[in-house]
Amino acid sequence: MQSHSLHASKAQQFWWHHCVSWTRIHPSDSDTVRKMIWKLCVCFSFALHTDPSESATYAMANLSRPEATDLAAGSATQDPPPPQQQQQNGQFDDHQDFSLSPITLQKLPHLSEYVQDLQPARSNPLDRNPFFCPSDGFYITSTDVVLRHTVCRLSPSGTLDSPSHHVAYIRAGPRRNIFFDPSTTKAAIVTCGGLCPGMNTVIRELVVGLWDLYGVRQIFGIKAGYRGFYSTPPVELSPKMVHNWHMRGGTVLGTSRGGFDLKKIVDAIENHSFNQVYIIGGDGTMRGAVKIFEEVQRRKLRVGVTGIPKTVDNDVGIIDRSFGFQTAVEMAQQAIHAAHVEAESAVNGIGLVKLMGRSTGHITLHATLSSRDVDCCLIPETEFYLEGKGGLFEFLEQRLKDRGHAVVVVAEGAGQDLIPRTKDQEEGRDESGNRVFLDVGAWLKSELKKWWDRGHPNELFTVKYIDPTYMIRAVTANATDNLYCTLVAHSAIHGIMAGYTGFVTGPINGNHAYIPLIDVAQAKNEVNTKDHKWEWVRSVTNQPDFVKP
Repeated sequence: MQSHSLHASKAQQFWWHHCVSWTRIHPSDSDTVRKMIWKLCVCFSFALHTDPSESATYAMANLSRPEATDLAAGSATQDPPPPQQQQQNGQFDDHQDFSLSPITLQKLPHLSEYVQDLQPARSNPLDRNPFFCPSDGFYITSTDVVLRHTVCRLSPSGTLDSPSHHVAYIRAGPRRNIFFDPSTTKAAIVTCGGLCPGMNTVIRELVVGLWDLYGVRQIFGIKAGYRGFYSTPPVELSPKMVHNWHMRGGTVLGTSRGGFDLKKIVDAIENHSFNQVYIIGGDGTMRGAVKIFEEVQRRKLRVGVTGIPKTVDNDVGIIDRSFGFQTAVEMAQQAIHAAHVEAESAVNGIGLVKLMGRSTGHITLHATLSSRDVDCCLIPETEFYLEGKGGLFEFLEQRLKDRGHAVVVVAEGAGQDLIPRTKDQEEGRDESGNRVFLDVGAWLKSELKKWWDRGHPNELFTVKYIDPTYMIRAVTANATDNLYCTLVAHSAIHGIMAGYTGFVTGPINGNHAYIPLIDVAQAKNEVNTKDHKWEWVRSVTNQPDFVKP
């Protein structure tokens, strides 16, 4: 992590022009613009260690004479009262002055930092592509950044109270110069971990993007996940071969968990002369990608490594969401609707749906909010208990009395500590080293029946349990996720061709950025149960917080 001052001329010009435009539209607010310019002068001067008056002189020189005269005349007007007095007078509003906090730009690894024989930069082939007309602003520069946080809280003094400083990432997109010769570039694409809607779309768009945008002709697919690097020959790919892959679920390349042997993988990359590696996978796969990048860097290989986050659970941190998530939420609603129909059609019927989400409940939460048929939403981030006052059983009994039916949606990682386990089950791990989860849906169905039989032995009761996990994972991506897959694939290509390595591409506040692999591998995206969205869930379901008295 390194702190960088944003380039003065471009940043100043951007804000000065915005101030000028505001003055033209709202000439009566020239005093407001004058104060805004002075605040910006102070901020830029702090970053550049210069006198604020120098920036002010620059600003006035870049305004037309009438606008400069108006702003200069406004300097004699009375300044507004301090923020504390405004707040006391009930005048603390959205238009008060504020100062910007420091910006920390996350450093992104580049091949030029450790590769001695790196080819000199060459012009981007998009300059000669008949379907592109690069103009001013088309190519991304080193001064284009994406802020991690765009929602801030102002303190009474007019400074940013939260966050205390801004983290920024390099914006994704094509660069004017590239560091790979397309005629000698040899790219490898691998898919790892579980299935997710959109995997084939990402593969297709990587192949088509490399071929059509940059003229790369040596593109290979690695079969069966990480172990495919050293266990099976790579498969040559072309746009003609992958043409219809986006219309198929799963991954045509095949996938698997485990099989991560760092030395064998990097040896295979070196032996096959791959100089670009695109790794598609979840959080465990990203941790493996970090090790591959570090070993490639240690060997000083001219190989760019990038990760494309794939997790239907949406548990990868920093980025807005991962591909396949919206498709999963859409498909989950079909299961919820079926459970609601079953429960509503029975006497004392309960529809129970288990959705994906080992450590996070994003699918369960969003599906609950989207369907409005859910009576209880259980996610890994919140605890719950069954028996006693305020427990799940008491809540469901009251709901059955009021409505005659209920729908419960539970994430697979919820309630795992409540399920009895044998010693072997306690120590069980899957191929990726993750703790083996027991079926919370089947367990909850059994506990519901036991509870009803104890208290209502002669009354009708039905539990319809639906587990759509594999149905959701195997479908093709919807339109929104297909578009996302195209953007994330092309962004990854642009980044590697520009010489960046050891990064992940993904949207941050709607803008695609390049994020260091290590940051993404360590970040988590858990549901914040203290924010408005979770409170919205509880207001929709009317469920208690399940906190024991």
